[in-house]
Amino acid sequence: MTALSAPAADQPDLSFLLDRTSHVLRTKVAAALAEIGMTARMHCVLVHALEQERTQMQLAQLGDMDKTTMVATVDALERAGLAERRPSSRDRRARVIVVTEKGARTAARSQEIVDRVHREALSDLTDGEREVLLRALRRMAEGQLAVPAAPPAPVRRARQRTA
Repeated sequence: MTALSAPAADQPDLSFLLDRTSHVLRTKVAAALAEIGMTARMHCVLVHALEQERTQMQLAQLGDMDKTTMVATVDALERAGLAERRPSSRDRRARVIVVTEKGARTAARSQEIVDRVHREALSDLTDGEREVLLRALRRMAEGQLAVPAAPPAPVRRARQRTA
């Protein structure tokens, strides 16, 4: 019996490299934010809500969160006194997330923490390498990797006839 071997790749495993570094970075950010009782999602909502008036749906899209996760995140922010749901000034039917003064102070602190973790993550690189990496990642994020592929259509089963 002959041993089978994996096919030779002609490109580095970009998916592994990005997935691995992204996973480790997310865990480091999560651990650092947990020290002040925050999650990355809470940080994301506070920072983006401070930028401009945004609805829960808009914030969910920016943070890549589903509706249930977004509701739970905003509930936690409200319980902590960091944000409130209010009617939009532009559309009274829509609800926006408004950051409280305490929330703004917390967002500033959480941004300092996230910036520190990012700085530490990039510290193994020289200044030149850091600039090249970030420029390349931005170009990829705005180019070929700007929009995810549509998920494959689910396989539909034939309808079962009921007698």
